[in-house]
Amino acid sequence: MPDLVRYIVVSAGLGALIGLIRQWAEQTGGKPGDFAGVRTHTFWAVLGCLGAYASEAHTPYAFVAVIILVSIHLTAQAITAADNSNPGSTSVAGAMLTLFCGALTFWDETKSAILVAATAMVLLGFKQPIHKWTRAITERDIRATLQFAAITGVILPLVPDRDMGPFGAFNPFSTWLMVVLISGLGFAGYVAIRLVGARAGILLTGLLGGLASSTASTLAFSRRSREQPGLSEHYALAVVAACTVMLPRVLVATGLVNRDFALGLIVPFALMSLPGIAYAGWVWLRRPSLHREGDTPELGNPLSLSTAIKFAALYSGIAFAVKVVREQGWTEGLLPLSFISGLTDMDAISLSIARDQGTEETASDLATRAVVLAAVSNTLLKGGMAIILGSTGVKVRIAIILGLTALLGVAWMFVGPAFFPFGFARD
Repeated sequence: MPDLVRYIVVSAGLGALIGLIRQWAEQTGGKPGDFAGVRTHTFWAVLGCLGAYASEAHTPYAFVAVIILVSIHLTAQAITAADNSNPGSTSVAGAMLTLFCGALTFWDETKSAILVAATAMVLLGFKQPIHKWTRAITERDIRATLQFAAITGVILPLVPDRDMGPFGAFNPFSTWLMVVLISGLGFAGYVAIRLVGARAGILLTGLLGGLASSTASTLAFSRRSREQPGLSEHYALAVVAACTVMLPRVLVATGLVNRDFALGLIVPFALMSLPGIAYAGWVWLRRPSLHREGDTPELGNPLSLSTAIKFAALYSGIAFAVKVVREQGWTEGLLPLSFISGLTDMDAISLSIARDQGTEETASDLATRAVVLAAVSNTLLKGGMAIILGSTGVKVRIAIILGLTALLGVAWMFVGPAFFPFGFARD
């Protein structure tokens, strides 16, 4: 049967790959790896395939019998084997997954079988790094994870999804959904920093810190520059990286809320990113080695539960103000509102405008200008923080780079729309 032969060959290949990674991981960890390696996992995958075939063509419970027999074998091995070859829970799970890889292949679920095999290979291959990383987890990390879980999985399903208040400007579910979005981006940056470690280099930590919280990163690196003024160039680079990566982060957040509106922000945000990118490239070419152990400050969880509540309140207030401006026809009032809001939080005003975005071209023009102005004011705020708190070297560099960033944003507001009218959302 050509089809059965093909199923057997594919199953054997997947089992061999799982077994190869399993055997390599055990040998790398200092264990002999004699219990379940390439051959054993290949046999298990073929057994799963033949068991599924026999269940369909001959004996209904053949695959179940295969699972039971392999389980009995693993149990007996656990009882009688020496400690160095005693199969643990990972071996049992790997055996069962390999059996199902063979069965899924016969059931014409080859994509699912490949996905299962790939997942097993990744988890088996990263055994030692995973153990090393979990040993480095602190109580603060657990608390941050629990707070993020509460923000996303506990509170969000409980809040009502209906418009409330004057002008129907307040929707609890939509408001908290924005909190989940921003906290998710910030938490991803925090986890990335914890994964790479504080000694990954100032540039990388600045980029990840900007993903988590560009304001917190600016404060941390500026303060550290006073303690180590000799590294002012490095710390200025970190601040610039954090402030620059804030722009694509906001672009991603608004894109998840309003894709068409986010497209209109690409050109101005790309223009505002040029000074930071140019400075990073210049420093990198002059001093390629930016990895210095112990120079990067420790960055905490950017969005705790209390901060999430504050963000929700801020977002609700700004969303209400944007709604009032729209309803009363005070369209030009959106610009000063955006400037003031950008001094407080860039995300809140951007998401509020993106959700309330009108469909008319003039509304799109004004809304895009408002978000760019918020980015300008936020950049000026963080530049001011760095100038006040940083060393002399940081002050000069930040004043030039972030000053150019803000200047390009203002220039685009007056000149850019005439050259890039296609960037705005339209019907």
